[in-house]
Parts: sequence; C-alpha cells; structure tokens
Amino acid sequence: MAQTIVETLLENPLFRTYSFYCSVLVLKMMSMSVLTGLTRVKNKAFANPEDAKNFNVKVKVNEDVERVRRAHLNDLENIPLFFLISFIYVLTNPSVFLATNLFRAYTIARIVHTIVYAVVVIPQPARGFSFGVGLFITGYMAVQNVLYFLL
Repeated sequence: MAQTIVETLLENPLFRTYSFYCSVLVLKMMSMSVLTGLTRVKNKAFANPEDAKNFNVKVKVNEDVERVRRAHLNDLENIPLFFLISFIYVLTNPSVFLATNLFRAYTIARIVHTIVYAVVVIPQPARGFSFGVGLFITGYMAVQNVLYFLL
C-alpha cells in the first residue's frame, strides 16, 4: 500500500528536525507577546486607553517596551520566511548534517537577536551579527532551492 505524503514526511529525519526547530521558533515568537505585556506592566506604559485606565496611568510610550516590540516585529518579518524557505529546502534532499546545522544556527541566531535587542540590550554589532547570520542562512537556502528547481 502506498504511503501518504504525510507518513513519508514524518519518517524523514530531516523533516522531523525541521519541525522541531520551527516549533522552537514558534514558542520563541509567542514568548515575545508575553515579554511585551510584562514590560508594559513593569514600566506602566500602555498603548491603549482602556489598558492604561486599569492601572491608573496615562497612555505613554516607553523605550524598553518599544525595544521588545521592535524585536518581535523583526521576528514577524523574518521567521515566516525561514519557515517557508527551509521547508522547500527540505524537499531538495540536502545533507542532513548541513541542514540540521543551518536550522540550529538560525534558531540560535534568532534567540540571540532577541536577547541582545530586548532583554540584556548589548550594543551593536551583536544585534547586527545575529540578524546577519539568520539572513545569510535564509538566503543560502533560497539560492539552493532556486538552483535545485531551476533544472
């Protein structure tokens, strides 16, 4: 009996690795919403009047909150591209060792990006370097996909 596509994917060790790192990145992105909320409460800096009213404060902008928000927005701009490009990359049957390390490095780079941007606030070039690592990895996989499917 023919296996379904899903069964075939689930048996593929690289797809399982891809699924693991994508899940870690989803949890990381979800944590950014919690971090934003906690930072708002800590600094009593709310964007909506109804939220500010609950804490007897006025609507205000706070740089700590904005840093967390910008880090989250950067995730929202970059991680979905990684999800798509890395899924296509898995379909090209790359080296398991290389692909696993690309997924791992990307995930670590995104976590480091958040830490140096929104948690510990380490000055440049730390944030730029961690962003660049992720950008390079996504670009590398995209080029490999183009080359694979070009022919």
